[in-house]
Amino acid sequence: MNEIILALIAALGIASGAQALAEGISLDKAPGNVTDLSSLQRGAKLFVNYCVGCHSAAYMRYNRLEDIGLTQQQIKDDLLFTTDKIGATMKASIDPKQAKDWFGANPPDLTLVARSRGADYLYTYLRSFYRDPAKATGWNNLAFPDVGMPNVLWRLQGERQPRFETRDEHGHEVKVLTGWKQVRSGTMTPEQYDQAVGDLVDYMQWMGEPAQQTRIHVGIGVLLFLFVFTGIAWKLNAVYWKEVHAQAREAALRPSTTVLPGPDTAHEIPPAAPAHGSDALQPLPQT
Repeated sequence: MNEIILALIAALGIASGAQALAEGISLDKAPGNVTDLSSLQRGAKLFVNYCVGCHSAAYMRYNRLEDIGLTQQQIKDDLLFTTDKIGATMKASIDPKQAKDWFGANPPDLTLVARSRGADYLYTYLRSFYRDPAKATGWNNLAFPDVGMPNVLWRLQGERQPRFETRDEHGHEVKVLTGWKQVRSGTMTPEQYDQAVGDLVDYMQWMGEPAQQTRIHVGIGVLLFLFVFTGIAWKLNAVYWKEVHAQAREAALRPSTTVLPGPDTAHEIPPAAPAHGSDALQPLPQT
């Protein structure tokens, strides 16, 4: 019963977050370059350096990063912590109990977050943090109001404040986001930061389904095979029924005969000829 209540509360929280997003800002389009190996490699480094500290990716192993062009030595040198092995899964280094005390809840696993939330949501969320002294972490987010997560990328992005404009819509005054004011610069320009977040989101999309491109290629191959096989089957079907129809026509043109069964043998009687005069009265021969 408790599990059901918690699930309902979580569902209501997600719904309220989505409603707040719908009333606040619109989603920006994510790059979606899941086939760009350079982007995936840069995103993997950002994910390990800035996300794995608190979030796990329990269904992703480090050695799977070889699929995006990294060698085992590069993975060991740039992405592995000293206690991790290359075949290990990406586990958070934070203590779950401490995380719950600090943030109010244990940070969720991020393996499938791009599939559950969507790439556009993640791309907008990671670019919508702003300073809010009223919050325990000192940060808030337009895409996820009152979020418990701080802006871990603030050194790269810097500090910003949203700009709103009050408009009258359907007789009600609403605040509409018109832009951002850069309060303090980060180590990246806004364009560089947007590209870095795009790389991170690309990697999280790929991590949600590493076999996506393989699935697409296999699917295309199967469709091509079915297309070619359908043509061959159609031709074979036409040839087969052509012979059947020819044999049926030959059988229809062949003269018919009548077979009378006897006690030991069957006698074939040819078709009767037209009767003339007395020949019509002659009886059939007896056996």
